[in-house]
Amino acid sequence: MQKRLLFLYLKTGGGHLAPAKAVASWLQANKSNEVEAVLVDGFTGVSPLVKRTIEDGYRATQGYARWVYEMLYAINKLKVFARLTCFMVSRFVVPALEKQILAQNPDKIVVFHFFLIKPVKAILKKHGLNIPVLTVVTDPYTAHPVWYIDKEQNFLVFSESLKKYLVSAQRIDAQRVSVFPFIINEKFTKPLAPEQLQVFRQMIGLRSASKVILVMGGADGIPHGKAILSQLIAQQIDAEIVMVCGNNKRLFHQSQQLKERNPLVGIHVFSYVDFVYELLNIADLVITKCGASTFMEVLVAGKVPLINSYLWEQEKGNVEFVTHNGLGFYEKRVSMIPSIANLLITNAQMQEAMRSQIGRMGLSSGTIDVSNYILNFSA
Repeated sequence: MQKRLLFLYLKTGGGHLAPAKAVASWLQANKSNEVEAVLVDGFTGVSPLVKRTIEDGYRATQGYARWVYEMLYAINKLKVFARLTCFMVSRFVVPALEKQILAQNPDKIVVFHFFLIKPVKAILKKHGLNIPVLTVVTDPYTAHPVWYIDKEQNFLVFSESLKKYLVSAQRIDAQRVSVFPFIINEKFTKPLAPEQLQVFRQMIGLRSASKVILVMGGADGIPHGKAILSQLIAQQIDAEIVMVCGNNKRLFHQSQQLKERNPLVGIHVFSYVDFVYELLNIADLVITKCGASTFMEVLVAGKVPLINSYLWEQEKGNVEFVTHNGLGFYEKRVSMIPSIANLLITNAQMQEAMRSQIGRMGLSSGTIDVSNYILNFSA
């Protein structure tokens, strides 16, 4: 009999939805006779005001008021405030999510966002439902403190260092914590064939043999995107620039204006795209932020990241993983980005050395292993 899995996520950035979609897609393609994976936005049916406050608030603070996000993060490291935050969000989420869970009647629930942990537990307790629940911690190295307020969970994490922290510092039973490689779509592990690369380059208007600098953040674009693009244009680097703005309409408009003012520079501007895999394959350098899904896709694709920003402290471990292992650069000063980009574009020996180091890390996608683990999981 086909089992139903409920994958719960929120649209606060792309780092929660992307791994959920990757696992759901693999299960659909390979285990559809055994399981049905249902993706559910945990804010479906929730008050639009609450939805906008949290989702748009996340985008606004990370893009234009980083200090606000970081202050809230620091406050939530205190358990009393973290519990209060969860209580407030849960009050608004439970009524709508309760209807979803009862209607779907799932055999298992997989949680991909920390704000949905408490509501799920409250709903199951209220109705006396004995449904196994697995929490996928989408922060690979330094997890948001709300993930582990509840110690009586079954965790799936993406690094041994995070498991060690949960067990030693947070005193969570080691048997409750399973470690796997990060979940990304399997296709990122396989490069495009040369003829496919040329077809794609022509499709988006690139010259056949030009170097390519890809500027890309997450689903909401890259912070300081306009300034980064302006500085790259001023540097006159011998490369074409592909700018991906995601859902950031303001950045898209600003980038289009810069493109129109500089017609002799090869600038290609996109909003939200579904061809990140292809863009990474043609890129010689990726200027990006350090969200979990984004930087792991870059590294698994064997590309060198130049990181301009990250969310303290949540993404700090991601940056440290890149810089401490010699896999890329972190430079928060926008004015310095063009010179580093130019160095990496023109110094083939340096770039090859860094790509070789990325290869030696043995990074892989955990999608298959995680999918099978979820399929066989029981609390």
